[in-house]
Amino acid sequence: MKYPGQELENFDKATVWRKYVYFEIKKFIIGNTLEVGAGIGSFTNNYKHLVKNLTLSELDEGNFQYIKKKFENENIKITNSLTENINESFDTIMYLNVLEHIKDDIEEINQAFKKLNRNGHLIILVPAHNKLYSKFDKEIGHHKRYEMEFFKNIYIQNSKISKIIYLDATGYFLYYLNKIFFKEEVYPSKLKIFVWDKFFTPITFFLDKILLNRFGKNIIYILKKL
Repeated sequence: MKYPGQELENFDKATVWRKYVYFEIKKFIIGNTLEVGAGIGSFTNNYKHLVKNLTLSELDEGNFQYIKKKFENENIKITNSLTENINESFDTIMYLNVLEHIKDDIEEINQAFKKLNRNGHLIILVPAHNKLYSKFDKEIGHHKRYEMEFFKNIYIQNSKISKIIYLDATGYFLYYLNKIFFKEEVYPSKLKIFVWDKFFTPITFFLDKILLNRFGKNIIYILKKL
């Protein structure tokens, strides 16, 4: 499997954004942890100190080899297996900007839930609002963007939603500016990512709180296994 585009490399520099996401999910990351679709390990560095055992799965061969080398001196398991083929159970399973790349997302969620230990959490970060779907989404392999109702309507026995919120209200408006003034270019430039991350993400942190996380360009969904 080959990951399309340079999205991972460009967004690897979005350090403020990753800290914001980490702030929202950190209390749910415990114990034996699996990060599905770890990419080049950008998010991994934010949370790895929280967990006792960590497994990273990555199907893209280039990214798989990259994170094997990146974390070769750390006690981290690296695999290129599908979630359903990993013969282990976990306290935390994360899909951070990954589920939108998986065509049968409901089946993937069910497979991940089966791998959770009791009181474990499934943590998902996805792009929100199908009306925002763009050439950028298509080119980097997104099958869709998500509505809040999609997750609220998922029924899995012995589960409970621990958290479901929007993130990045500022980014929602910036999307339209990008579409109008930059003609929906496929890959945001490193400069635009830098400006969004360093200047607009701190603003959106406070704006999201004012709006009670009821509006934004991304969704965080956390499901607990009872």
